[in-house]
Amino acid sequence: MRLQVGQRAVLERRHMRTGQPNLRSRASLERLLPAACAQAPLVACPEACEPVLRHRRAEIVAHGLRELQELVGAHHAHHVQPWVVAMVLAAARAVVAGERVVRARLQLVAEHVDLPHDPTLSGAVAHWPYLRFATTTSGRTEDVSIRGEAGQVADDWRVATEAALAATIGLDAAAQLMAAVLPVVPAGYDELNWPNSASIDLPIVHRLASEPDDATEHVATAMMHFDEAAAHEWRFRVYHCGAPVPIADLLPLLDHLGFRAIDERAAHFAFAGRDVWVHDVGVQVPESLVLTEAMQAEVQRAFAAEFHGDVEVDGLNRLVLLAGLTARQVEVLRAYSRYLRQVGFPFSQQYIEATLARHAEIAALLVAVFEARFDPARSSEFRADACGALRAEVLTALDAVPSLDDDRTLRAFLALLDATVRTNAFRPGAGGGHRDVLAFKFDAAKVPDLPLPRPLFEIWVCSPRVEGVHLRNGRIARGGLRWSDRREDFRTEILGLVKAQIVKNAVIVPTGAKGGFVLKKPPLPGTDEFRAEGVACYRQFVSGLLDLTDNIIDGELVAPPHTVCHDDPDPYLVVAADKGTATFSDIANSISAEYGFWLGDAFASGGSAGYDHKEMGITARGAWESVRRHAAALGKDVERDSLTVVGVGDMSGDVFGNGLLRSPHVKLVAAFDHRHIFIDPDPDPAQSFAERQRLFNLPRSSWDDYDRTVMSAGGGVYPRSAKSIELSPEACKRLGTEQSVFAPSDLLSTILRAPVDLLWNGGIGTYVKATGETHADVGDRANDSIRVNGAELRCRMVGEGGNLGFTQRGRVEYALAGGLVYTDAIDNSAGVDCSDHEVNIKILLGPAVESGALSIADRNELLASMTDDVAELVLDDNRAQTLALAIARRQALPMVNVHSRYLSLLETEGWLNRALEFLPTDRQIAERQASGLGLTTPEFAVLLAYTKSANVTEMVRSDLPDDPYLEPDLLRYFPQRLQRDYPELIRSHRLRREIVATVVGNQMVNLSGISFDHRMGEETGVGVVDTTRAWVAARDILDLATLWDQVDALTGTVKLDVQLELFLELRSMAERATLWLLRHRKLPLDIAAAVDAYRPGMQELVRLEGSLRGRLREEGFAAEASRLAAGVPEQLAQRSAQWKLLHTCFDMIDLAARSNTALAAVSSVYWHVFDVLDLTWLWDAVGSLPRSTRWQTQARSALRDDLVAALADLCEDALLAGGVDDWHAANERMVASAQAMFTELRRVDAHDLTTLSVAVRQLRNLALLT
Repeated sequence: MRLQVGQRAVLERRHMRTGQPNLRSRASLERLLPAACAQAPLVACPEACEPVLRHRRAEIVAHGLRELQELVGAHHAHHVQPWVVAMVLAAARAVVAGERVVRARLQLVAEHVDLPHDPTLSGAVAHWPYLRFATTTSGRTEDVSIRGEAGQVADDWRVATEAALAATIGLDAAAQLMAAVLPVVPAGYDELNWPNSASIDLPIVHRLASEPDDATEHVATAMMHFDEAAAHEWRFRVYHCGAPVPIADLLPLLDHLGFRAIDERAAHFAFAGRDVWVHDVGVQVPESLVLTEAMQAEVQRAFAAEFHGDVEVDGLNRLVLLAGLTARQVEVLRAYSRYLRQVGFPFSQQYIEATLARHAEIAALLVAVFEARFDPARSSEFRADACGALRAEVLTALDAVPSLDDDRTLRAFLALLDATVRTNAFRPGAGGGHRDVLAFKFDAAKVPDLPLPRPLFEIWVCSPRVEGVHLRNGRIARGGLRWSDRREDFRTEILGLVKAQIVKNAVIVPTGAKGGFVLKKPPLPGTDEFRAEGVACYRQFVSGLLDLTDNIIDGELVAPPHTVCHDDPDPYLVVAADKGTATFSDIANSISAEYGFWLGDAFASGGSAGYDHKEMGITARGAWESVRRHAAALGKDVERDSLTVVGVGDMSGDVFGNGLLRSPHVKLVAAFDHRHIFIDPDPDPAQSFAERQRLFNLPRSSWDDYDRTVMSAGGGVYPRSAKSIELSPEACKRLGTEQSVFAPSDLLSTILRAPVDLLWNGGIGTYVKATGETHADVGDRANDSIRVNGAELRCRMVGEGGNLGFTQRGRVEYALAGGLVYTDAIDNSAGVDCSDHEVNIKILLGPAVESGALSIADRNELLASMTDDVAELVLDDNRAQTLALAIARRQALPMVNVHSRYLSLLETEGWLNRALEFLPTDRQIAERQASGLGLTTPEFAVLLAYTKSANVTEMVRSDLPDDPYLEPDLLRYFPQRLQRDYPELIRSHRLRREIVATVVGNQMVNLSGISFDHRMGEETGVGVVDTTRAWVAARDILDLATLWDQVDALTGTVKLDVQLELFLELRSMAERATLWLLRHRKLPLDIAAAVDAYRPGMQELVRLEGSLRGRLREEGFAAEASRLAAGVPEQLAQRSAQWKLLHTCFDMIDLAARSNTALAAVSSVYWHVFDVLDLTWLWDAVGSLPRSTRWQTQARSALRDDLVAALADLCEDALLAGGVDDWHAANERMVASAQAMFTELRRVDAHDLTTLSVAVRQLRNLALLT
């Protein structure tokens, strides 16, 4: 057999003789003699031997080449004949070529065995180049034993392998490689691997062994298909550096790629200091599948991605083979499938995977639609055309899907593609590859069957390490990012939180937003590795959000690179800390800096260059304002009076600790956290306050650190891990229980039900629900054994410093039972309010920093210097909101019908969903009304938030925020120092319009009531924007804000009823003024012109008692005296007595201008006419008309307007007549007739709309006739 050129060169290089006869060992030839050998033809051989071979052929096939060798040796012990070689070649040909008929001829010549070229046999020669035998120089074959040494067999395998390598990498490289690898080739490897296979293995093995320890690639793969194997049978080889890969780890990777593993064998190459393993797995692919080279390459890349954790290992990876997709394309479908599961799609992940596999061609079309829609390399025209055509193709294919469930699943993917407006899928990663995470931005309105409430936008982030979601209720929205532990339904958790955030954010510029993420490969909780993975996943999540967010560079909006945007510019993204991410603000801001994001360190508030909420105690201070308002309703002053308290939390916590240091008069009688239970039945306020202060300052303190010597008799601290706890008689009495021995969970429930003044919640968890709710409804399994019902609480008021301590239905149940409670969103809103001020101040100062006018260090110093000012602005908001709710509670029953109509309107217009917000139905409201009840304060809190949110939204959509008149409202949002030093930057603030709308909208609702703009709309038909313009004008004409503050300052000095009565009179005054402006001035109202026209005259007429006459004057004096007696300051008492009359001044001012008469004279004539006609009874009677229904309310308002208009006309008549006396004399008969009718009407037992309408009509007639 003639040596090939490459083989001979290799032998010469290795200084080897070519005449040594070698045969394969039994192990290798057993593998190479399958059943196909039985069909291989025998080549010609000596007559004497042929019968023997034919007779033993079956045995040869059955037992392998060792038996063949022994057989031949038995019959021909002295010489190796050429036909023996032919027999072996025939067996090899059977392996290589299956059942093909092979012609083989051998010719013994003088120098070597020569095998003439035969294309059908070249494969065998290539695989078996060592099947050759030398002869003597005389041409006779040497006597060589067929049982050659094993080393000779291996040597020829090396020659053949090196030759195969030389054909691909060259002689020198092949020699170097063989020299490096041969010493570590494992025993038996050469028997199991043909040289051509080895020529693939060995370079990969050598490369892996040569990589540095910090190399990223420690695994490689190869696929091989041998001619003798069936078309669907392949060898999949995995090369791994280090320890062997357990077969239990390998098989799932291959299985999820669509391979069926049949067998596996491993080879171990032990290099110095480095082990390399070759795992050779026999696999089958679907028989209908033809694996092209490109598909082989892609499936190997997908395997490597699986192995490295770059993609998840699940059934979707089968689409690489079945649909011809790349692993990255499969990741797109996987991200959508994960989102479907989070939004409540009814089918399992496994079913989704199987559906896509069953309809692989549709899966490929879905990916094509995605790429056509979002590939930035394509033109917008191409994207539109291609996307339309491909979408039509998908729909056609869907029509042919026989299964309804499969159809629903596939259409869900198409709907998500349609709802997606941005993705980072085409944005390159740091190293030029793909991003670590996939992120999609959805237009939530287009996502079918999305759980309510729908956000405006939603960003979904997905990677093998993390999944996260960010929900935004508006373009300008803000909320924290939570590290969730609810892997299966964390979006449900975030949706519940964003509902609360919407309510909480009603007081600030952005509306509600919330984000959350979960770790998909979490280390052991509590370890450093766990936190490190959390930080890494947080970074990925935040990066995914910023990937899809526009930037502002040099004042210009810049879209994200390599991103197709199917929505409007959207540059505002602000995040905050939440559960699990309290210390992550600096991390978020570092990511913002990496992106060059325009907000800089305003991206995440509360970082090292922001306001420290715990140090400020701002959240607790805000919640304490709620406690202060509740206490006032109970006749208590938290600054002076003692309060008994039970609480959830410990002194190391921000909200609990700061809250329990707000008053030195607090008597904390019991509290608990996750570690201990604290009980102090009758604490000394001063001593216990000092001890709480010590614990607050003690790092990582717990209740167990509490000084027992400070405790009152019967107190103690108990571990929650105790089997049982026995309480002292003093403790039992304080907690209002006759039971003395408790399981820890029962004791905690008893503490929650304790009869005290205040329940202060500063912990994490939901502890109070409604009677009709189950623990499963609550969704906080950790506290199921502790939780109580709202009706069981015996505390008089609740302060919710912590989030979600009550369910909303639990709050309502407690409030209906007489308890005082707002909501967590109201109580702890100071935290978000403070952060919002921080963010907007940083945005404000950004241009100064960028221009170099202000250094970062100076900016940070400026921020710190304004800490107290910012805190006061924030607390003002808390005070205003709680006051608005206290007034609403006072009006709950009188205005129950108004509130019912308003709820219906908000729901009809899509602003809220009653069921989602646990607001009562019309029927439930009617049932309450029959019981003498209206809405509760927690329900008003929700209504307050949605009112503000809706109003601000409407205002921002209009040109109202651009009105220069509202600049003072913009300025007063910021601390005084910024107003003084940076007024121009304030005026050019990027969120100027939103700040104006928020400030004005909040103030209008706080001062004039939740349903104010609704009632204005009912009476005049105008919208929110026109109402707001008129209200702002009325506010400034009447100096309403100053008067409001004066009344608010009476808190604690007068009875609550007196104070609330003053607030309600101020509201009525402002309401009547607003109505007058809406009815008498051209719309849209010019605010500045209206204020200029009426404010000077109003200031002149503000003291009306000099013009008043008769009974009206006497009533004014009586009201003033009553308020003086109640403790109201004299000046305020005097002014407040006339508030109900001030709206009449608008007509007087207009009349003075028209008649060119002094305003004082007009006022004198006006009230003189009023007195002559003795209209006090009519005035009071109109004001006493019922307003249970919308129509009664409007009728009363219309009647009052007619009365005032008639008075104005009569006043004008009197002025024209030269005075009231002259007018009266000239019209004596008509005046007498009117007076007679009024006298008759006054005698009626009850004045209703009918009788009073007649009276006002008579007055109008008098005005017309005179």
